[in-house]
Amino acid sequence: MTNTKEIASEGLSRRSVLLAGAAAGVLSACGRKGGRAFLSSDTHPPDYPTVTAVDEMARLLRERTDGRLDIKTYAGGQLGSERDTLEITVFGGLDMNRVNLAPLNAIEPVTTIPALPFLFRSNEHMRQALDSPIGDEILASLTKHDLIGLCFYDSGDRNFYNTKRPIYTPADMKGMKIRVPNSDLYVSMIKALGADATPMSLAEVYQALVQGVIDGAENNWPSYESGRHFEVAPYYSLTHHVIAPEVLVMSKRRWDKLSKPDQERVRQAAKDSVPFMRKHWDAAVDEARSKLLAAGIKVNEIADPAAFAAAMRPVWNKYVVTDEQKRLLKEIEAMSEVG
Repeated sequence: MTNTKEIASEGLSRRSVLLAGAAAGVLSACGRKGGRAFLSSDTHPPDYPTVTAVDEMARLLRERTDGRLDIKTYAGGQLGSERDTLEITVFGGLDMNRVNLAPLNAIEPVTTIPALPFLFRSNEHMRQALDSPIGDEILASLTKHDLIGLCFYDSGDRNFYNTKRPIYTPADMKGMKIRVPNSDLYVSMIKALGADATPMSLAEVYQALVQGVIDGAENNWPSYESGRHFEVAPYYSLTHHVIAPEVLVMSKRRWDKLSKPDQERVRQAAKDSVPFMRKHWDAAVDEARSKLLAAGIKVNEIADPAAFAAAMRPVWNKYVVTDEQKRLLKEIEAMSEVG
């Protein structure tokens, strides 16, 4: 298995170069009076809450600049996987990108904190932490990597699903082949539970389940439904093991070309899109859950959440190593005591 840190350090891959060229061609076709629209990428479908949130951000920018600033989003992975499009964004071939934390973990250690298993006790706790200066600090940590962190979007709680059986205890996962994002952190989490981690892009999961390349995966309700994974992996076990956000980033190269007032307009429009996203996210979770239950999936609560948390706790020790990480972790945990 290729280490994600090695991937991050080896620069633009041949595939990324080709994708960057394709993106540049799209950009040149997006000319408009007073400049071109920002080109943004998302691997989720067009009606997914992260995509519609960026559409809302675009609407706010048009409204506040009399149409001078705008965003054109290419959803559904049209421009490549998150790992590829993130590389392109770093090098300025894309203006904006909505990505999971996983590919960011490989380049910035601070971003591993919100992705730690069993850190947040609820979605409300996650929102409270990331709406605070803690969230601003994590976003700011991306600047030295030629990315501007604009805002966090919800990704809900992640649960395990598979083709074989309900999961009640960590022992039920022993030997299962579980898909994870391309992240060393996620690989370590799965291994801690006695399962075999298989990193792959989200777009590959359905076929991998059909062909038996993997036995299962882990994700939130909307992704489980929109990717049609439930059709082949009907066992959905409510572990709630990760409640991590997704991130909207902008290429620093594009950012630096904006005037200070326009930078502030972009940042504010991004922040103002967050309540819109959360409203639509909550509705999407309810809708996906209803559709999946009606489709006959087999949902179960786990027997002992503490057993899963204990099994994954060594992951914290492995990935929380810097003083900055330890401070942020302590602040988030303290917040949970009063939230």
